[in-house]
Amino acid sequence: MNTVHAMAFSGPGGGWGHMEANGWSGWMWVLGPIMMVAWLAVITAVVWLVLQATANSRPQTRTTPVEGAGIERARGILAERLARGEIDAEDYQERLAKLT
Repeated sequence: MNTVHAMAFSGPGGGWGHMEANGWSGWMWVLGPIMMVAWLAVITAVVWLVLQATANSRPQTRTTPVEGAGIERARGILAERLARGEIDAEDYQERLAKLT
């Protein structure tokens, strides 16, 4: 009896036939891409959160220069500006005096 029922409901008609789905197939053209974009956003957010968590857990290295190295760099920049003609010798001496 079950076989007869299965054969009766599997034929063409008002059921869930091949490529029919009672009008729902049209909605899948809209809902399918929306769901794909939503899942892509969720996956991107999870990856971003994991990367942020691992970046915050890394030990911080000291990136500030030693004070003497900063002054030497400033003197070098002043010398370059003097060589390019951006400042004159008087400005160079005045700014160099402020550094020391």
